[in-house]
Amino acid sequence: MKLRLSAAAMLLASVASSALAQSSVQDADAAPDSRADASNDILVTAQKIEQRAVDVPITISAVSGERIRELGVGDLDELSNYIPGLNIQEQSANNPGIVIRGITSDSGSAQQGPRVTLYYNGIDISRSRGSYQAIYDLERVEVIKGPQATLFGTASAIGAISLTSTRPREGFSGAITGGYGNFDQALVSGFINAGSDKVAGRVAFEWKRRGGYVENLSPRQEKELYAQDQLGVRASLRFTPTEDLTIDLIGTYDRQRNGGTPFISRRLPTEAGPGNPFGAANLGGSPLSAEVLGDDQLGLTRDVYDANLTASWDFADGWNFTTVNGYRKFDSNEVFDADGSAAWFLEFAEDARGWQASHEGRFSYSDPQWRAQFGWNVFVEDNFQRVPFSSEEGTFLQCAATLLGQGRPVPTLGCINAAGVVEAARVTALATGGRVTQIPYSSEFKNIGQNDAYSMFADTTWIPVPQLELTAGARVLIEQRKSGYTTRVPRPVLNPTAFSLVPGQIDTAGLTFWRQKSFAAVLPRFNALLRLSDAINVFGTVSKGRRSPVVQLDAQRTTVAPGSFLVSPRLQLVNEENVWNYEAGLKGSVGIASGSVGVYYQKYDGFQVSVLGADGVARTQSAGTASNLGVEAELTVRPTRWFSLFGNVGYIDGGIDEDNSFAPQFSGARFRLQPEWQAAGGFTIDAPLGGGMRLFATPSVTYRSRIFFEVPNNIALSQGPVTLVNARAGVSFADERFELAGFIRNATNKDYLLDAGNTGGSFGTPTFIPAEPRFYGGQITARF
Repeated sequence: MKLRLSAAAMLLASVASSALAQSSVQDADAAPDSRADASNDILVTAQKIEQRAVDVPITISAVSGERIRELGVGDLDELSNYIPGLNIQEQSANNPGIVIRGITSDSGSAQQGPRVTLYYNGIDISRSRGSYQAIYDLERVEVIKGPQATLFGTASAIGAISLTSTRPREGFSGAITGGYGNFDQALVSGFINAGSDKVAGRVAFEWKRRGGYVENLSPRQEKELYAQDQLGVRASLRFTPTEDLTIDLIGTYDRQRNGGTPFISRRLPTEAGPGNPFGAANLGGSPLSAEVLGDDQLGLTRDVYDANLTASWDFADGWNFTTVNGYRKFDSNEVFDADGSAAWFLEFAEDARGWQASHEGRFSYSDPQWRAQFGWNVFVEDNFQRVPFSSEEGTFLQCAATLLGQGRPVPTLGCINAAGVVEAARVTALATGGRVTQIPYSSEFKNIGQNDAYSMFADTTWIPVPQLELTAGARVLIEQRKSGYTTRVPRPVLNPTAFSLVPGQIDTAGLTFWRQKSFAAVLPRFNALLRLSDAINVFGTVSKGRRSPVVQLDAQRTTVAPGSFLVSPRLQLVNEENVWNYEAGLKGSVGIASGSVGVYYQKYDGFQVSVLGADGVARTQSAGTASNLGVEAELTVRPTRWFSLFGNVGYIDGGIDEDNSFAPQFSGARFRLQPEWQAAGGFTIDAPLGGGMRLFATPSVTYRSRIFFEVPNNIALSQGPVTLVNARAGVSFADERFELAGFIRNATNKDYLLDAGNTGGSFGTPTFIPAEPRFYGGQITARF
């Protein structure tokens, strides 16, 4: 560890020296305001007050809405390629995996808490099935790394992502964008803004469609795999009766009607040949999909409703009171083929619904020597995850036995032969002597989470001299976590001595089991900021993060007499996950350069992992202790008004600690979805051509080293290094009232995996999801 820390410190020093050397370069063309869009100069609210990012004593990456547009980014997962220490795996809009500093938070269980706080206009929307949010018409995105319980609540065990939409403003303005590209991509987005200095309103929207990029050979499926049909609408109203009081009311509707996720098996062939994640698939789904799974087509149906009321009142000299109130409701159903083949084998849906409400009140005070804030927060959620399953009994028994290497019901048959014929479909007819050819089977389980959190927090910054700021704060938390569990598991016809078709599933006979536990915690943070000059700051921080304990509830069967059984609740309390985070860094904006560099070390106790069981259900357990050591650096250099270079890099050496006697099966494993190296670089041109015309272009290259998709690690379920080339370029005219632009993503058409393993892995057929191929197209924008 000493060697690792020494190496990190050396890297920190070298990158800092490089950044400052770059910043000392002067250019006659560089204007005083030439760094206006540098990340260090973006105004952020990470500490609940408006500050330049360079003045915030924590590691933060901030991206303005204009910069998002320059990069040609259309979703949060694409933006993550340009932020060191952040990766977002968007398996679907229903299942985004958000990774900060190599630690992910993507469990769909209603009983488990998140690690990453995703904030939308100041409200926690971290429940994964309701967290996806389109990023149109945003003012900025802030990625705050490290535990931030005092600022962003208890879910920010490893960091927070804050999305801030553009607020209504005085005057009349608007814009409309239309676009088209390959794979039948289409985009229509825009906004209209009108108002006075007292009342202003804004309506923004985005509709985008795309055909699927994976061919599905199944005749039963009309929707293409990974087709996209999404709509987002946001209405905002700002009321400013006096210069001391501002009230914002924001309503958002988000909708997806997307095609199925291409879970593709390598073990099970199609009529087009051996299973190939980058070839055609044959995902037939279930013939009873509409009846059992809720939709006759593979894919996602999702609706999200969000309301936000924020008020800020400067009620005395130096004093402010802010209240942020939100309500969010999500309703999603995703139908998927978990075996990745044409067989009626592992067909599932995930019906996830819930609502959450949040209220926060915060007093703040500021003068030249002190900044302080204190307040309270109430967060309430009620949600469930219902997972129905559909299969055909003979097909299931034959395929499961074949793939798991067990004795097959019909030894002369397999599951699917080399020609893509589902041989297992004949098993039921052979087993019943031809009396029936199919025996449909369905079951389901449902987990429920009713979770309340009540907290009080305080944060104080002392500024003894202008060059030094010292901050200390803490959040005191009380949680009530109530879990529910119910199942419907009929006995199979072909194997009547078994309790269920899927081993491990237990029927609760119509009962819903409930258990409730209460917890408390104190989560502190300490920060220091030293101004070496007007342009360069050094900071250090120590903070504690916590992932909530899991009141994990399912069912168990106990023999009470020969042939007599009792089904009862099985409660597994998974202890809270605690992390201490230590980091130090440097931020600077000098001359033509703006940069930051930081090194961090994190120590985890009770690190929580999700493991798929033999029944295909993911359950949480503790993997013992874990640690994380990393370095992150960002640099922007603008030698002229019209040209800038940018680059960033992140390095992580982390994982579950070796010689882990508590959970030896995880010993030494890297964290899921954690790359050792991540980097991005490119340049931006925004040059006047005369006559009210401008040329703009932002080509970029992103790199990510190998990631593992599961813990424990398996090289067969991993993705090697990936380098992507992206670009956006075009011309604006009539003083930027009109714009023509073209974009390309994954310009080299790199084949790489988005995910691997999944539910099919528990049944001997891991599935693989291909990432996006080359996308390109054009857009036209009119502004008024």
